[in-house]
Amino acid sequence: MMRRRDFITLLGGATAWPLAARAQQGERVRRIGFLHPLAQGSDNDRVALVVRGLADRGWVEGRNLRFDHRWAGGDVERMQALARELVDLKPDVLVATGSSEATRALQAATRTIPIVFMRTGDPIAAGLVTNIARPEGNATGWSGASARMGGKWLDLLREAVPTIERVALLFDPDLHNEATLAEFETTAAERHIAARRLIIHDSAEISPALDAFAAEPHGAVIPVSPIQVLPRAVEIINAAALRHRLPTMYNGAEDVVNGGLISYSPDIADMYRRVGADYASRILSGAKPGELPVQFPTKFVLLVNLKTAKAMGLTIPESFLFRADELIE
Repeated sequence: MMRRRDFITLLGGATAWPLAARAQQGERVRRIGFLHPLAQGSDNDRVALVVRGLADRGWVEGRNLRFDHRWAGGDVERMQALARELVDLKPDVLVATGSSEATRALQAATRTIPIVFMRTGDPIAAGLVTNIARPEGNATGWSGASARMGGKWLDLLREAVPTIERVALLFDPDLHNEATLAEFETTAAERHIAARRLIIHDSAEISPALDAFAAEPHGAVIPVSPIQVLPRAVEIINAAALRHRLPTMYNGAEDVVNGGLISYSPDIADMYRRVGADYASRILSGAKPGELPVQFPTKFVLLVNLKTAKAMGLTIPESFLFRADELIE
């Protein structure tokens, strides 16, 4: 984990480090605006990777670069307002640090300022770009997973808990990715697993939906990203899953650290370093978003929370645990 003092050094912005005092004479100060879907502090370490990567490429906060951050706290309407607020600051680059909704909010606010999106679902299905190799418009970045990942998550979940017969796809219709849901359902049918869509519109609907689903045995839950942007969504899901002994499969390691059972997700730190910093730097140097192809993860991480497994009374096969990149005990 990054120490608070280190993080302030990296992300202090204009408040902590007055630009006028630090900018070198004659050097133009560029501006990057970050739109964070979640609450303040939720992605400090990852954003710090982008900041450090930019510094490695010569873009240093307080010398030739300024950062502006806005946190939506999972509120979609607020996200849209904050996107407009960032655009009004006239930054050179905008960065959406997670979820397709954040990128859409920025695209609705500007079609000219370059946008680098981080950790979205399928960017074509989400309407963010029309071409992977040469994105049209003003946005590019990296996709956290494609629709085809649905089959991988189901296979891993069944391998870890062979008794699973039913899976709940928990999602918000205002945020969901239809291609991902369709892939889940097709793959589940092939594996003789009953897939059920659980529609929720806010965090308050999560527990009742899972309580009803748990009335029948042999179930599991897959929260469909970006449902995690809803306030306290992961906390509520994990509490209900533990109460009903419902195994969970996430597309984010942090959700398993916070009490989920299993995650199979991209190596997010690697992507933030390589794509976030590199693409922002190249755009600052004159590259156009359409010249930068959308990137997909090449490294994945499998996490298992043994504390959660024990609390649910589950025995995960040794062969599965041996393959895990990290075990939380």
